[in-house]
Amino acid sequence: MEADDNAIVQTENWKAKVLMLGGLVGVLTGLGAAYLLIQRSEKNGAPPSLSAGEGVKLGLLVFGLLRQVTLLGRGD
Repeated sequence: MEADDNAIVQTENWKAKVLMLGGLVGVLTGLGAAYLLIQRSEKNGAPPSLSAGEGVKLGLLVFGLLRQVTLLGRGD
């Protein structure tokens, strides 16, 4: 019974580590994107704005990135 408990704890440990790493990567990526948007706004002398077309492109890019991440472990 004790071995089963250790297996469950180890399973939860790697899951927590993966979630923490994913969250950290997401935060850093979001901050980087915001920084670049601010730089572009300062260069143009206008408040930051995204057009509908830019929003769609960004959404598709993020969707494609997430799709690629899910395919990483497949080995196909």
